[in-house]
Amino acid sequence: MTQAKSRWQSTILLPVFLPAVIVIFLLVVGTISNPELAGQAFARVLAYITQTFGWFYMLAVAFFLVFIVSVALTKWGHIKLGPDHADAQYSFPTWFAMLFSAGYGIALLFFGVAEPVLHYAAPPDGAAQTVDSAKQAMQIAFFHWGFHIWAIYGLVGLVLAYFAFRHGLPLSIRSALYPLIGDRIYGPIGHTVDVFAILGTMFGIATTLGLSVAQINAGMHYLWPSIPVNVTVQIISIAAITGLAIISVVAGLDKGVKRLSIVNMVLAVLLMSFVFIVGPTIHILESFLQNTGSYLNNIVERTFDLQAYSRSDWIGNWTLFIFGWTIAWAPFVGLFIAKISRGRTIREFVVGVMLVPSLFTFLWFSIFGDTALHLIMNEGYTALIGEVQADHAIALFRLYEVLPLSAIVSFITVILIITFFVTSSDSGSLVIDSLASGGSMNTPAWQRVFWASAEGLVASVLLLAGGLSALQTMTIASALPFSIIMMIAALGLWRALVIEGHHDRSLRQDLQSSRSSITGGASVWRRRLAGLMRFPEREEIENFMATTVHSAMQRVQEELERQNWDASVMVDEGHSRVYLEVKRNDQIDFVYEIRLVERKLPEFAFPEIDHKSDSDRLYYKAEVFLRLGGQSYDIYGFEEQDIISDILDSFEKYLNFLSVSPGSLPWNMEEHDEMLQDDPTEDVLENNPDADAKQ
Repeated sequence: MTQAKSRWQSTILLPVFLPAVIVIFLLVVGTISNPELAGQAFARVLAYITQTFGWFYMLAVAFFLVFIVSVALTKWGHIKLGPDHADAQYSFPTWFAMLFSAGYGIALLFFGVAEPVLHYAAPPDGAAQTVDSAKQAMQIAFFHWGFHIWAIYGLVGLVLAYFAFRHGLPLSIRSALYPLIGDRIYGPIGHTVDVFAILGTMFGIATTLGLSVAQINAGMHYLWPSIPVNVTVQIISIAAITGLAIISVVAGLDKGVKRLSIVNMVLAVLLMSFVFIVGPTIHILESFLQNTGSYLNNIVERTFDLQAYSRSDWIGNWTLFIFGWTIAWAPFVGLFIAKISRGRTIREFVVGVMLVPSLFTFLWFSIFGDTALHLIMNEGYTALIGEVQADHAIALFRLYEVLPLSAIVSFITVILIITFFVTSSDSGSLVIDSLASGGSMNTPAWQRVFWASAEGLVASVLLLAGGLSALQTMTIASALPFSIIMMIAALGLWRALVIEGHHDRSLRQDLQSSRSSITGGASVWRRRLAGLMRFPEREEIENFMATTVHSAMQRVQEELERQNWDASVMVDEGHSRVYLEVKRNDQIDFVYEIRLVERKLPEFAFPEIDHKSDSDRLYYKAEVFLRLGGQSYDIYGFEEQDIISDILDSFEKYLNFLSVSPGSLPWNMEEHDEMLQDDPTEDVLENNPDADAKQ
């Protein structure tokens, strides 16, 4: 009964939920009441933002790229997004498949052929339909969908993962502001930030859904000409596929999104491989290398190119729209990437999020875009230009017409667009629901269903109000305030990393010297050597922790209390740990913890045992854990005085950190306990005997 009740119990944070829903509701009602007038208003807003704030968008995106690369290259790159002992939650292939599917799988299918062809036919500079315009078209496509896009996603994901998994703050956009405004993130400022994040995510997803159903409609018309291409069919498609998204979102992250993401990647790679094999293979390889080099060579110039001396609508219809679309999507994709990136280092995160997807994107555009340009320039398939200009969504299917097995490949493509659609919708629903619940990661299914339905409704309404133009307007408009929030969040992350640098130097600068103090006496080193050859049972470690360790901690606690420090000793039997906690007002708490950890019995132990037949035999250790994770040494066998000495060594470094740090992020033990209980890496530590090497 209790479990059934929890499935329906709301986790909604009303100060965030209500403003977001009211704005969305007013937009929907206003648009439905007069779609034509709404469309005209959207067009005026789009023109104003493009002309007035275009420079700001370009400057912001450049800042995001430089910032995230700089952070990865610094000494902070080794910091884990989670406790120091945490392992990655997902394997790299699964991780990449999930972030790619959520990121922009639909965009590649929609623009992979259309964008190079459109830029070739109408380049922003120079003569059209020339070799130079073909080169320029591919450089622009690489620029629009390369490093800049993933820098935007990566920055939001990095900020969220760092503060949520490293410091126990809510998995919400507001947490990025903690180093700047402190506990006020839980008040009106934090609520406002999350409202903007929800609105940006909602309109970004609506844009994606609008583009995808347009392409689905084009594909269905291509396969079955009796199906017309119109808004009615597209809205029916939104309704049907939103139903599939609801099924997936109820299934949850692992069962729904993870499985669909893997299916998406497999189908995408199959399509890409097919076109690569039957298309101009050598030309694709040559153009891939040449275009990548040209992109890298001209990346700085294109980053700051606003067509200041040749003002046109091109920059707003293309670069600003794509960057604005990405910024609007950043809360969604960033939070989703953060959720699946726990346990990775900052450097691993940045390289994985930016380099791998970007290279995949370059290859995708080289295979599909350069194949289309090759057919136009060398095979005389010039009719493709007019068809793509008339309907962007039909581009990919017109390319298939000149390739073998076109009907089968087109059908697979429609299926892939649908699965990308479902993945984007259910991933977005999970993220928006989390934002509307104050960062809660475990929300009832009915809330996710509500947001999935709202996404379909908003996409349908915007299609009625002017199609792609209305979608572009809402995307760019919602991205403007959030780009400012992203800049502030980047500064917050920088400040937090500076603080952590002080923490790292003061608390962990020399583990070897700490060990030497532990093992200083002649009798101590002999006991430690004997301990290395001992492989105790669980009961021995538990008894050691309950007696010697607990007594040592209590003695330190009593002395600290006599000196007016707020200290306490806690026993957590559920997780087999005992810890000493010292609280200092708004500063980081000191925690010294001994945890029972199980390990597989090594082969050099008990040579009389047949380790092959008894491979599951375990032994146990009493390992030291500090605030940032495991310290990779065992104190079993130490006497009470030795443990006190070890506690004081760690406490001395903690005090040094407080004296040199300009500020600190307050972690409390309740949040630490929740992270510990929810942390899947704990199971890895306890059940993976090979985890020693990773420690």
